[in-house]
Amino acid sequence: MTETTTLRIDPGNTEQARAWNGDEGARWSASADRYDDALRAHHPAFMAAAGLTATDAVLDVGCGNGRTTLDAARTAARGSALGVDLSGPMLEVARARARAEGLTNVTFTRADAQVHPFPPAAFDVALSRTGAMFFADPVAALANVGRALRPRGRLVLLTWQPLDRNEWIAASMTALAAGRDLPLPPAGRPGPFGLSDPARIRAVLAAAGFSDVEVQPQERPLYLGRDAAEAERFALGQLGWLLEPLDPADREGALGALRESLAAHVTPDGVAYGSAGWLVIAARPA
Repeated sequence: MTETTTLRIDPGNTEQARAWNGDEGARWSASADRYDDALRAHHPAFMAAAGLTATDAVLDVGCGNGRTTLDAARTAARGSALGVDLSGPMLEVARARARAEGLTNVTFTRADAQVHPFPPAAFDVALSRTGAMFFADPVAALANVGRALRPRGRLVLLTWQPLDRNEWIAASMTALAAGRDLPLPPAGRPGPFGLSDPARIRAVLAAAGFSDVEVQPQERPLYLGRDAAEAERFALGQLGWLLEPLDPADREGALGALRESLAAHVTPDGVAYGSAGWLVIAARPA
């Protein structure tokens, strides 16, 4: 479960690599369980869509802290699972989890899946849970992943629907904006909502060489924390930078608005907000 390949990064992904191998990756790795728990309502349908069998070879793109890779490895007990990510800190968490669970059919490699030289036609299934939206060139990246799939191999993605369909981030942004008009990322650019338009998803996958594309809406709660205090830490870890330009009075007002929102979303299962994604399923042609 060690890294043995030479790292290649597409120039367009350099900033992503710097962030995920730096402060961003350190933050996500330090809160690995919290990030996994946030997606717990989305995860079963995502893994079910993969349709894994005991002998599959699985590629997990943007595997992060490794939860999807490890779940795949357990199902593909007589097969294998490879997780790739740009984040060294998160991959260390993934490796530690694999050791703790005694899984020996799983490998983690730091790689840019847009340009990494995967062995051709080596995998039965490729997964990416909220990772494919960050590529500078998703067509090139998914074409590269497609070449690593065997004929009729499956690709399964979870991407977010647009911001206004995702209360979990929209509500926090509104609270922390403190009345400011915040610029939204341009449509189709790398980021959480880079593949939020189903027409763009279909166009990207067609250009990358995939067929039989399905884009299924999936609405589930997303859990920011077990209680309001944990949810506040999670939200500020994501969006605390919005407070930096504010003066002390406005900062306190923004924090108060965030806490009011979180308190209103406390449920017996945790602090739950609405979230909406696209469950994307496609195939490499025979």
